Amino acid sequence: MAFLMKSMLSNQVKNLGLGGGGEESKEESTPSDPAAAAGMTREEYEEYQKQMVEEKMERDAAFAQKKAERAVLRVHLREKYRLPKSELDENQIQMAGDDVGLPEDLQKMVAEDQEEEEDKDSILGQLQNIQNMDMDTIKEKAQATFTEMKQAAEQKCSVM
Repeated sequence: MAFLMKSMLSNQVKNLGLGGGGEESKEESTPSDPAAAAGMTREEYEEYQKQMVEEKMERDAAFAQKKAERAVLRVHLREKYRLPKSELDENQIQMAGDDVGLPEDLQKMVAEDQEEEEDKDSILGQLQNIQNMDMDTIKEKAQATFTEMKQAAEQKCSVM
């Protein structure tokens, strides 16, 4: 009850202008011109605004370029692993323009991966893999797979 009375009386006193109107005086003292509020002349303020817009455009362009570079990398990986294409990546690349490529450090990584894959795909790479294989382990895996298949077939087929 006291809160209700206090709020009603303070609102009436503010309306009369007898006090408690400190908020209104603060509003009147602030200048309406944003340049004056920032402590600059009108020309300085306009120059400042132009610089801010230019910097924002530069940041947006750099951000779009980075997004396009990432999209190029994702497209490359999708092609490498034969995954379905993404329209979002293609749109990002088109928005950035045709001058989009992989960054240098990523190009080095891709080149290293390709060299490793070429080594593995060559005959010498396959021969090295054969030398590194343990024949006992291969026999055990083959026998385990065979027994699993045999058990699955026995469960499904009543004749066996």
